[in-house]
Amino acid sequence: MRRGIRGITATALVAGLALAATACGGGDSGSGGDSGGELSGTVTFWDTSNDAEKATYRKLAEGFQQEHPKVHVKYVNVPFGDANAKFKNAAGGNSGAPDVMRTEVAWVADFANLGYLAPLDGTPALDKTDDYLPQAVGSTKFKGKTYAAPQVIDTLGLFYNKKLLKDAGVEVPKTFDELAKAAKKIKAKTGATALYLRGDDPYWFLPYLYGEGGDMVNARDKVVEIDDGAGVKAFKTIRDLVDSKAAVTDATDGQENQLKALKDGTVAMAVDGPWDIEGARAGKAFKDKKNLGVAPVPGGSSAQGSPQGGWNLSVYAGSKNLQASYAFVKYMSSAKVQQETNEKLSLLPTRKSVYDVPAVKNNEMVTFFKPAVDGAVQRPWIAEGNSLFEPVKVQMNKVLTGAATPEQAAKATGDAYRKLLKDYK
Repeated sequence: MRRGIRGITATALVAGLALAATACGGGDSGSGGDSGGELSGTVTFWDTSNDAEKATYRKLAEGFQQEHPKVHVKYVNVPFGDANAKFKNAAGGNSGAPDVMRTEVAWVADFANLGYLAPLDGTPALDKTDDYLPQAVGSTKFKGKTYAAPQVIDTLGLFYNKKLLKDAGVEVPKTFDELAKAAKKIKAKTGATALYLRGDDPYWFLPYLYGEGGDMVNARDKVVEIDDGAGVKAFKTIRDLVDSKAAVTDATDGQENQLKALKDGTVAMAVDGPWDIEGARAGKAFKDKKNLGVAPVPGGSSAQGSPQGGWNLSVYAGSKNLQASYAFVKYMSSAKVQQETNEKLSLLPTRKSVYDVPAVKNNEMVTFFKPAVDGAVQRPWIAEGNSLFEPVKVQMNKVLTGAATPEQAAKATGDAYRKLLKDYK
């Protein structure tokens, strides 16, 4: 879940092309499969990990070749912000789609609805499924079938500079109201701004919404909820934090700007996820790695909550090498690979057994983020789920620039949702 706008990109193709992608072979994987009982050919893997992660993922992916020497893994790192549209264009046009893709959790239902993903039920891709965390499985399902294997689970936390808070004489805030009250003291004592607020990415709006007891939609009852009182309060909170100078924000490049501000010590706190642990620790403010603290995302006036995110592994329905692709997904979602990923990147496994490994159990970030993940709020795993973020993004920008009131923003978002979700009230 992460790094710029979470897959909110437009595709030039229509859903009707999905059938062509499924019926015809796609990608540039080359022929192969199970030749005489031995896998062969090429598996093209699109990895969406960030700069701090991609070297590890490339090495892990290429490690599959040691187990299957006749299979060549073609590793391609695709920038997160481009990946959603790029995959849809390739899959819909039946040209250049990968065999396996590292899919953000909100993409699975969307891609499956378009017919771009191969069902994994009954294939070697799904191995020891009872070992998966139950909450990690939700995003892999669509209309009763499984279209992905869980690889990484995550949520948001409050990253904070322990020294800056200590120098300012303030405690880690438990609510955004407490954070706002501590901001002047932090500025006066340290020169740092209290918080970097991701105004460019609507995924980061969700803790403010959950903190007021709200949600985007109720998928079970098919009701739009974001334009109720909780939605208004959430928009008001982000506006007030920026207007009071308790927080700084940017309309673009929030991922890079937030991480830089945190690393340089110009902000004391930032709401972020485990994917940025190693990136943050690379900064001058955290030469002493122990200076980076992580706490629950602050709550609002009535609740506290953070969205469940993560990454899955999906197989393209038009792959020319399905058997090798299934085996690759099994390998990349295995307990062994998940343990290595945690030890090298501090990312959270989706397999229960990995949390019993001492090196994982004693990982400082796992100690915090595993309970946070257990209590994270699941988003609506519907085909339109990823599209729910764009209206929020538009209105966040209007609220933060003064072009709309919180009331106007909440109403406009709700109106957009009802146009998108025709059968929702």
